[in-house]
Amino acid sequence: MIERILCLLIGYAFGLFQTGYIYGKLQHIDIRSQGSGNAGTTNALRVLGWKAGLITFLGDAFKCIFAVIAVHLIFGRMHPELAPLYAMYAGMGAVFGHNYPFYMKFKGGKGIAATAGLLASTLPLPMILICLAAFLVVVGLTRYVSVGSLVVVTLYLIEIVYYGQSGGFGVPEEALWEMYVIAGLLMASAFFKHRANISRLLSGTENKLSVGKKNKS
Repeated sequence: MIERILCLLIGYAFGLFQTGYIYGKLQHIDIRSQGSGNAGTTNALRVLGWKAGLITFLGDAFKCIFAVIAVHLIFGRMHPELAPLYAMYAGMGAVFGHNYPFYMKFKGGKGIAATAGLLASTLPLPMILICLAAFLVVVGLTRYVSVGSLVVVTLYLIEIVYYGQSGGFGVPEEALWEMYVIAGLLMASAFFKHRANISRLLSGTENKLSVGKKNKS
């Protein structure tokens, strides 16, 4: 149990690196005070432009990947059969660190880019590409990033269960169910963080994808 807690804490520490907030501060802007008030990729894109959005997405995704790598280096040789499970705990910690950074009064992002980093760390390439294609198609058709994000986290849970039941992770049965629970919690967290978006979608007032004028190059 102590290893799981440590993986969660390591992930949380990595998740505290708020790419969008830091990038905005370098531009003398607090993105939490503009747009949606969120510190994640979509608001960085909306407020600061494509460059900021891309940097924010990559930074938030890779902090989760780095957390998974750190956990693997620390615990991988001790319990190689539990490496995928420990990766999931690290990823969940990174998402929570991103969503609820203590030094920002627990006001962070919505965890989608960080979850994308975990997705890239735990699933084979074909499944990653399915999630990417689904996101691009949904956002391309609807221009609602929120819908695309919720589709991806739902697909992630489905793929984790499918891959696990197919024997892809090679972990003990009990650990497999823990992984399913973590994926379910990540999906539930994403829906919770998007509750305002869901309300606006139902009322027809949700903001469609737009790009800020700054740093568009």
